[in-house]
Amino acid sequence: MIDLHTHCIFSDGELIPAELVRRAKVAGYRAIALTDHGDASNIDFIIPRIARVTGALGAAHGMAIICGIELTHVPPRDIAPLALEARSLGARIVVVHGETIVEPVMPGTNRAALEAGVDILAHPGLISGEDVALAASRGIFLEVTTRRGHCLANGHVVKIARHYGAPLIMNTDTHGPQDLVKKETAILIARGAGMDDGEVAAMFKNSELLAKKAGNIP
Repeated sequence: MIDLHTHCIFSDGELIPAELVRRAKVAGYRAIALTDHGDASNIDFIIPRIARVTGALGAAHGMAIICGIELTHVPPRDIAPLALEARSLGARIVVVHGETIVEPVMPGTNRAALEAGVDILAHPGLISGEDVALAASRGIFLEVTTRRGHCLANGHVVKIARHYGAPLIMNTDTHGPQDLVKKETAILIARGAGMDDGEVAAMFKNSELLAKKAGNIP
């Protein structure tokens, strides 16, 4: 399992990075990105602290630990400059908290994230065809999530991504140890969203490609 969207105590997660990584390793993970919630008030606090521990934790556990950030409830006009700042601070993966149907995310967030060229648009909710076409043209990954609540729109995301040829990626959006899933469970969730075996395999391949781009996979 490769999971490129998780949270620790630097936002609303329950675990320190060391424990999150250890639990992920025991669950069979090969790579994990730590992507705490950030905005202009805290990315300069979060990113350097995550970056400080990724190398040592990765070496200790024989897995890739990737420093990232999830820009969350950021006004659409501020997403592009904040994404650039996050990368300059050391974020190897930039995720944007998309327009999930279970939170009051500002309209226009999905489009602003795609125009900013982020890596992953997380739980994009009832994303429009126009935005999915933009994701396809820019190679930005749309998230299929195992996270309760956010997963309610998985079927829509899969169907519209298939139509426009947009790349999909699966993440857990883990906030606590109960949210980590084994690959077998992730496959079942993907099938429940309407994906066939070939689409599931391609989605997991996307995770591997992005993880390799962002950090070495043992």
